[in-house]
Amino acid sequence: MFEGFADERIELAEAAIRVRHGGEGPAIVLLHGHPRTSATWHRVAPRLVEAGYRVIAPDLRGYGGSTGPAPAADHAPHSKRAVAGDMLAVARRLGADRFHLVGHDRGSYVALRLALDHPEAVDRLVLMDGIPITEHLARADARFATAWWHWFFFAQPEIPERVITADPEAWYGAKADPETMGAENHAELMRAVRDPAVVRAMLEDYRAGLTIDAAHEAADRAAGRRIEAPLLLLWSLRDDLEELVGDPREIWRAWADHVEGHGIDSGHHQAEEAPADVASALLSFVGRR
Repeated sequence: MFEGFADERIELAEAAIRVRHGGEGPAIVLLHGHPRTSATWHRVAPRLVEAGYRVIAPDLRGYGGSTGPAPAADHAPHSKRAVAGDMLAVARRLGADRFHLVGHDRGSYVALRLALDHPEAVDRLVLMDGIPITEHLARADARFATAWWHWFFFAQPEIPERVITADPEAWYGAKADPETMGAENHAELMRAVRDPAVVRAMLEDYRAGLTIDAAHEAADRAAGRRIEAPLLLLWSLRDDLEELVGDPREIWRAWADHVEGHGIDSGHHQAEEAPADVASALLSFVGRR
């Protein structure tokens, strides 16, 4: 995977971030979701480099090869604001003060926070398979709780750690097919989830989501803060986001002035299952002026 890319760890004040980066040209920062690592982009990143872009693909704080601080009662060390700060610092260390930003799943919440907190850094924003946390919670009903039960299970203290670390490969491997993911990507995922510290950090991501992150989003709405960058939405046609919330573009228009997007014919992990379609959509969007 990632032939020709550098693979390094960048030491920050609170975290050490593993980042893959390669190519030359305008920078595109790719943020993965749960429970993946930056390896989820292994079929998309080379296409972006071939098209003349520089790709920066970090592991989020606590995920994969990145580490971070111990959890806290208020979950602030794993808030999207803290993780967005990591991502911005990594990009700047690599010489990218302004960049296109792509976030999938949990990475979409980090990308949203970065775009809201640091609009000067984000040229164009792409969010995949996500709407704001507060928008999900405002619509939460029995269908949502049944389909996305893991949000509420992961938020429980201690119980999910005991359940998942008892057999992490069974927990995370049930829906992780090596052929679909790619053998090296799958192996990297399995190595990561065997580490109890990684599992704990991923759960803290969800705990922060329902508490401090939701509070930050509510404060944004109360203050009238909006996404300044043009926004592209991509959602999986064979997943359940559209079924649960309707057209995500309509939801995001309350948060951003320039919204477009479309579905991708894939399951949830678009970058692995439909890399050509994802790369084509990204290149068409970021190449506009």
